[in-house]
Amino acid sequence: MAYASKLLDYGKMEGGLVRMIERFKTDGTLIGDPVLDQFIMDHPNAALLGMLFDQRVRAEYAFAGPHRLFERLGHLDMNQIAEMDFDQLAALFAQKPAVHRFTNVMAERTLAIAKLVVDKYDGSAENMWNRGVDFATIQKRLIELPGFGPMTASKMKFVLHYFGYRDFS
Repeated sequence: MAYASKLLDYGKMEGGLVRMIERFKTDGTLIGDPVLDQFIMDHPNAALLGMLFDQRVRAEYAFAGPHRLFERLGHLDMNQIAEMDFDQLAALFAQKPAVHRFTNVMAERTLAIAKLVVDKYDGSAENMWNRGVDFATIQKRLIELPGFGPMTASKMKFVLHYFGYRDFS
């Protein structure tokens, strides 16, 4: 997968995702590390989890979180994550460097999201946004997930676009 070729208007958005897009325009990388960018591009579940983790931490740290989790688990398979014991997952989140500063809350939300993705989307976050479904539908699906309110869900459009999953230009 490759970066988006067209820029989206993000003028009404604030925060770390804006900083990431600005970096992309000047340095050609969103997270600040092309390897981590590629990881998000190659793993749809990582794109979803990165957006989940983008709460009360720097956006770059949030989007690197799925890679840290992958290194500890050896996968980001939602089927396997959904079957995990919460305490085991929380312990992996807490290892240094932590997946997220709120280890228990994010481990709990990750577990809940994994179960929903397995139940509703055949175990792949990509099934939430593939087959040309419009963004309004994607946004409704995201809002059903723990930790995704309307603002977080609306930002997913930029994540999907800039990491090359969907062209929303």
